Amino acid sequence: MELNISQNNNSQGFIYGKNKQSNFYRVVLAQVLVCVFLYINLVMLFSFFKKEAFRQDTRYILFAHMLFVDTMVLIVTDLGMLLIYFCILVPGVYCILFCTFMETLTSYTPLTLTAMCLERYIAICIPLRHAEISTVQRTLFVILFIWIFGFILCSTDFFAVLATQPESFYLESYICSYEIMLIYVWQSDLRSYICLVVFISVFLFIALTYVKIMHAARAASVEKTSASKARNTVVLHAFQLVLSLISLICPFVEKFIMQINFQIFSDVRYFNFLTFTLFPRCLSPLIYGLRDEKFCSVFQYYIICGMNKPTLQN
Repeated sequence: MELNISQNNNSQGFIYGKNKQSNFYRVVLAQVLVCVFLYINLVMLFSFFKKEAFRQDTRYILFAHMLFVDTMVLIVTDLGMLLIYFCILVPGVYCILFCTFMETLTSYTPLTLTAMCLERYIAICIPLRHAEISTVQRTLFVILFIWIFGFILCSTDFFAVLATQPESFYLESYICSYEIMLIYVWQSDLRSYICLVVFISVFLFIALTYVKIMHAARAASVEKTSASKARNTVVLHAFQLVLSLISLICPFVEKFIMQINFQIFSDVRYFNFLTFTLFPRCLSPLIYGLRDEKFCSVFQYYIICGMNKPTLQN
């Protein structure tokens, strides 16, 4: 069953015309939040690349990868929101590439969270072998695996469109959203199953990691402060995971609401953007950047353009 998006273009423009002032305030608020988070993420990435010690530590490498993914997700999803709110029509060929790229980026978050929890598990529960197991080369290989596996998870709809749609589909212009790629019912069902499997697998892995770290924290051989920080980090990762995976479910809810009332669909999509796209991305700086004393001191130095040089030296 193919979505007839082009029939909604006129009605969308009319709806936006009735709420032009409200949409303007929404867009301004979203852009302010996006700019703040982008600035924080970019300063943290700059701090990571300025210090060689960070580039040789697997924990900070995974953190930098998370920051990079979060930054790309913010940019791409914000661009998608602006295209929808300004009713800008995009040719189908560019829209499916854009939506596939956005979906693939979103899938990298739970996979990276899994790798970060695994690194904390090794550091706390197998400290004597941590340097041997968590090497820079292996970490880079894990990141490469995340990118390949994430694309495989999210490429089903992309190839389904390529295999089934005529040339006219790619030439016609649409309000660009992922819904235009959900042509058949089985695509939505398969997407639901993949989201469910990913969520259960990653959540169980994080829960197991938390239990193992809790057990290690009770052992006399483990430093209590490090174990406590690792345990809290895993809890925050689990919360971040739930918010991020909810964002994978949001398109199904939005698709159902869009068939009922487009104005409600617009309100729900805006709420989902703020709650399940922006908010989880602001947790990454909190989890590692601001809670890590060494990284936080470097971040504070660069966030105010190097005006606290003594802090950096300390």
